[in-house]
Amino acid sequence: MKYNNTGKIAETIAVWYFRLHGFAVVKRNFITGRGTGAGEIDLIVTKKNLLVFVEVKKRKSFEEAAYAIKEHQQKRIWKAAENFIKNNPQYIDRDIRFDAFLVKSIFSFKHISDAWRIWE
Repeated sequence: MKYNNTGKIAETIAVWYFRLHGFAVVKRNFITGRGTGAGEIDLIVTKKNLLVFVEVKKRKSFEEAAYAIKEHQQKRIWKAAENFIKNNPQYIDRDIRFDAFLVKSIFSFKHISDAWRIWE
């Protein structure tokens, strides 16, 4: 999968943000594989008993970035999170959260904790 430089930069900003806030990075760009119906997870981080799946979006405005995370993408990320936990049972008892990390520029970003929930 190809990544443009702005996407890589946005993800790197997110990595440093979470590290500076006491999180450990578990995985970057987790991909479950074709045919699973799941999407890529940009960043997986953990802190104490919390496991966070983070979607990073770089756009011209925070509003554009937030609206770029469509419901179908949220569901694909949720499926990928299920797959990650299934294959990494050491995280099975963790509290789980889905966050958004929105980037306008290197010095302008916003973390939205618990950005969405999937109920099935």
